[in-house]
Amino acid sequence: MPNPLHLSLFSGIGGLDLAAEMAGFKTVGQCENAKYPTKVLEKHWPDVPRWEDIRTLTKESFYERTGLHTVDLISGGFPCQPFSLAGKQKGKEDERYLWPEMLRVIHEIAPRWVVGENVPGILRIAAADVVSDLEREGYHTVLFDFEAAAVGAPHRRERIAFVAHWDGEGIQIRD
Repeated sequence: MPNPLHLSLFSGIGGLDLAAEMAGFKTVGQCENAKYPTKVLEKHWPDVPRWEDIRTLTKESFYERTGLHTVDLISGGFPCQPFSLAGKQKGKEDERYLWPEMLRVIHEIAPRWVVGENVPGILRIAAADVVSDLEREGYHTVLFDFEAAAVGAPHRRERIAFVAHWDGEGIQIRD
């Protein structure tokens, strides 16, 4: 049986990609706009197609560059600045609020699983919207609140994970 397929959005230096691959997935696409993280991705995944701007990642461009119509998993640590205590917490009013773009890609590519990651500030500002959006797409969604130390990291960095699964029911009709 072939490995399940993974598309990485807001890839950073590939942390979620490594986790997906450790779980048996094959990463078939990445999207990252920052220069240094892109260099890291190019080094570790030299043959994986990459998009610099999520706004250019469409179902058509995905098919053109990968030959695939869908994947089993889309993951993404969508930008946290709109929700972070270190920022102004402007939420949807922040130009870096890119959850709608991640949702668009999820809608177009229709994976069976979605994993999103963000800072705790999202709970107060936009978590309900993220869950509602995913559920409207036909995904059963669960939130996890955990610290990096809980998975072996030497620091206490709190994170929120959205894990969503489409079980064959609900909308998810694609053209």
